[in-house]
Amino acid sequence: MSQAATPDSKASAQSEPSIKIACKNVWKVFGSNSAALFDADGSVDRQALERGNYISAVCDANFDVFEGEIFIIMGLSGSGKSTLLRCMTRLIEPSAGSIQFDSQDLLKVTEAELINLRRHKMGMVFQHFALLPNRTVLGNVELPLEVQGIAKADRQKRALEVIELVGLDGREEYYPRELSGGQQQRVGIARSLAVEPDIWFLDEPFSALDPLIRREMQDEFLRLQNVLQKTIVFITHDFEEAIRLADRIAIMKDGAIIQIGTPEDLVLNPATDYVEEFIQDIPRARVLSTASLMREVAGDTFAGSVQAKSTIDAELKRILNADQDAVFAVKNEQGDIIGALPRGLVVDLLTVSKRKQ
Repeated sequence: MSQAATPDSKASAQSEPSIKIACKNVWKVFGSNSAALFDADGSVDRQALERGNYISAVCDANFDVFEGEIFIIMGLSGSGKSTLLRCMTRLIEPSAGSIQFDSQDLLKVTEAELINLRRHKMGMVFQHFALLPNRTVLGNVELPLEVQGIAKADRQKRALEVIELVGLDGREEYYPRELSGGQQQRVGIARSLAVEPDIWFLDEPFSALDPLIRREMQDEFLRLQNVLQKTIVFITHDFEEAIRLADRIAIMKDGAIIQIGTPEDLVLNPATDYVEEFIQDIPRARVLSTASLMREVAGDTFAGSVQAKSTIDAELKRILNADQDAVFAVKNEQGDIIGALPRGLVVDLLTVSKRKQ
């Protein structure tokens, strides 16, 4: 069972990735007198836990979230992913463990300090938009700034900026009932961004939307992240959504994190049969990069070149249209050749349905 956190593509570009939030030995156990299961150091009496009438919603979670990354926590319904997110924000109190936010232990701050952190440093978006029906788009977006006590002119200026950022300019005076589902979710996103949060928590924000609108919102989400470079913890049960959005993914089952890795890591090296079930229907060409298939250069004559970070799918048409024995140079961002990609390896990828053990 692997919980080793592998730095994502963004973090690995830095010699020492900056950790924004760190969860250490986090537990959430529901049941009568569950606090008695834990010693002062946070260790749990596992025999009593198994014998008693307890529900272990989060089991000994350990992971870091790097600054500027999209960290996705996923699993089936009841796996504990939403409970874990709520523990990270202390909307639910963890039973044990440590949650460090910018090196400050969230479990040790006062109620007033926690409220201040939520108001100024955390943005939250949930599956249900929770818009106030009697407020316009502008009124909903400026609400958290109003709670902070910011002057009306200043908060409206900031609200208008984020409304434009999410593509709703011109609809400032609309009421929620006058908006589509996707537009309502954009209002929720704008409202969470109004406070300029350091970290952004999103709990299945698109799962209630129709498939086409959901895809549109994923595109919008990626566009916003490209502009804002937020640190994001994102909950989903949809592996396709996860691999499209994530820098790294944590997969949960029965309250435990069973594997953490990049989408490529999970597809190439699933740690358990359970993880393999998640990936079995995902077209591998959509996930794997050309670099993941390349071999060493060995006196090759190249039919062309591909970018190391491009997915196989992005380069597929050109590769398949080449001669059967064609080999492509794999180049990094500086234009240096770092490997060779034979057409045959790509064909093998497309024709082998499951990962070879």
